Amino acid sequence: AQAREVDRIAIEELGIPGRLLMEHAGLLAALRLLELPWNRAGRVGILCGRGNNAGDGYVVARVLHSRGVAVRLLEGGPTVALPDDAAANRALVQQLGLELTALDSFTTSSALEAELSTHALLVDALLGTGFQGSVRAPLDAWIHAANLAKQRHSIPIAALDLPSGLDADDGAPSNATIRADWTLTFVAAKVGFRRQGAKAWTGPVYVIPIGTPPALLERVLALKA
Repeated sequence: AQAREVDRIAIEELGIPGRLLMEHAGLLAALRLLELPWNRAGRVGILCGRGNNAGDGYVVARVLHSRGVAVRLLEGGPTVALPDDAAANRALVQQLGLELTALDSFTTSSALEAELSTHALLVDALLGTGFQGSVRAPLDAWIHAANLAKQRHSIPIAALDLPSGLDADDGAPSNATIRADWTLTFVAAKVGFRRQGAKAWTGPVYVIPIGTPPALLERVLALKA
């Protein structure tokens, strides 16, 4: 809630466009990805859901592509449901000719696992901070397949903002939770990351700024204290 309040104030009171915040977040996340240890000669698979977390994923894809990295978008759910900023960034990667594949085109979890294992790195942009409760089908199967690709084929996973399926407030995993090698979280580390056992799901956490002034975060934290 605090992270979303930072976004709201930045957009509504300071006049910073949401798309600019998304661009900043995705750009710096992509640059951080390029510093992490994975095989640059391979292809990056970015799993995108239906929210603004997917929008961050589309920006990451575009930035990596501009750096000469082979990128593939694996999308879940109808793209007509995307928020405006995420939809705009999807349109950009589409214009660039990046590969877009529907996750539900794989009829079994094992088929998806096999496909995901052909990538050098997976980026989790399925669920954001608004997630609570249980992961519903078919998202649960997609998360399961990604974790199996990591476990059986040593494909590293980087999560954007938080591992999909992890509760940002209490750090508890749900019925299906990405087990990330690294988490690139936006604005500030989420409260749940400090809870015992959460690191097994997040891996090392890197805080990625999104272009909001530091005083804004301090203001929000004071309001919620």
